[in-house]
Amino acid sequence: MKTVVKQVAGIDVAQKELVVSLGKMDQQWTPKIVGHKTFTNNSKGFNELRAWVSKQCDDQVEVRYVMESTGVYHEALAYYLSGEGCAVSIVLPNKISNYFRTLKVRTITDKSASEAICLFGLERKLDDWKRAVPLYKTLRQLTRERDQLQQELNQLQNQKHAELAEAEPNEGTLTRLNKRIKLLKDQAAEIWAEIREMLAKNQKVSATVKQLTSIPGVGALTAVIVLAETNGFDLIRNQKQLTAYAGLDVKEKQSGTSVKGKAQISKRGNRHLRKAMHFPALTAIRHDVHFKAVYLRIVEKQGIKMKAVVAVQRKILALMYTLYRSGKEYDKDYLQKNTDRKE
Repeated sequence: MKTVVKQVAGIDVAQKELVVSLGKMDQQWTPKIVGHKTFTNNSKGFNELRAWVSKQCDDQVEVRYVMESTGVYHEALAYYLSGEGCAVSIVLPNKISNYFRTLKVRTITDKSASEAICLFGLERKLDDWKRAVPLYKTLRQLTRERDQLQQELNQLQNQKHAELAEAEPNEGTLTRLNKRIKLLKDQAAEIWAEIREMLAKNQKVSATVKQLTSIPGVGALTAVIVLAETNGFDLIRNQKQLTAYAGLDVKEKQSGTSVKGKAQISKRGNRHLRKAMHFPALTAIRHDVHFKAVYLRIVEKQGIKMKAVVAVQRKILALMYTLYRSGKEYDKDYLQKNTDRKE
């Protein structure tokens, strides 16, 4: 009988269900899928998942639970498993998708996705997932709430603009729109006041925000979002990983030697982090000579303005990480010193 040396539960997480593939690896390092099962994505499903895995696995060998970072749907399960003392790893979606391409799988289903995650976990040495620092978790909740309010506010302001464009605007409609707009603005201000109060109580994080805002275009809100979404960069090991985590990494489609699609960003990472970099990039392009030079060089070379803006987004995000690691503030000559680096 072959000895089991590794056990992994690969979990494809959706809003309402967990599709799980259980795999084992023997002393000959041969990975094998040994079971599948679907559970509800709630506390009852979590308990059933644990019971099923315990029944199927060798209790002398640790079971590692591996899943993708899927917005917020994976978080409750991760917190539950961590609280139970389980080994948990959360992998960036682009890593799983890249691995999936190496498998001889023609049809992508929830089941095949969970199998790919399981095999990935069996074949790789993965880091343990860490719970978010309470401060960053709260800041993430607040910044996401504020972003949602801002989206609703933009919709209401567009409705107001459309109403005012009418030949005879309805005064009652305008009154109600103005009340709702004021309410959302007041709530957004409350959230920002709460964030500022939290920063004032933590000198270290406050100093980091000040450091990051030395970069042209990066305001306090952007700095807070980046820190909150990366757990104070604790989730990040290098610039490439940060770019992938934000979904700003470039992917290309190529077939053989002649058919090649347009390169584009993956958009498979953290959309909140990616969204936070848009306006800072536009501001930096307008007001900083070095970021403007990067932008113009790419536009001249590629002829696509949005691609150049995304390149600046990547540079700003990477620079934020570099400053955080170095403990220094923005050096206006930084980009000039790195002009030979590949865009």
